Amino acid sequence: MAFLANKKTFIGTVLSNKMTKTIVVDVETKSLHPLYRKLIVRNKKYHVHDEKNTANVGDFVQFKETRPLSATKKYILTKIIKTKGEKK
Repeated sequence: MAFLANKKTFIGTVLSNKMTKTIVVDVETKSLHPLYRKLIVRNKKYHVHDEKNTANVGDFVQFKETRPLSATKKYILTKIIKTKGEKK
């Protein structure tokens, strides 16, 4: 079952934790425009399952793809990289 290991992982910032066991994470993607070679920054929000409600607003988190948990949740929190009050 090698196909189970090919799940995408993302890193982003927590925007909201007001829902029970769910956080909203903002992921910033940077890419070059193919013609003008200008850096384009795009943001996308993801609903992520947080089983223990450990993440807070402003935390830097890592999450990965999983089976659909609800209509909007298809990702699960793997770890909190940095908390809001913590320095590098």
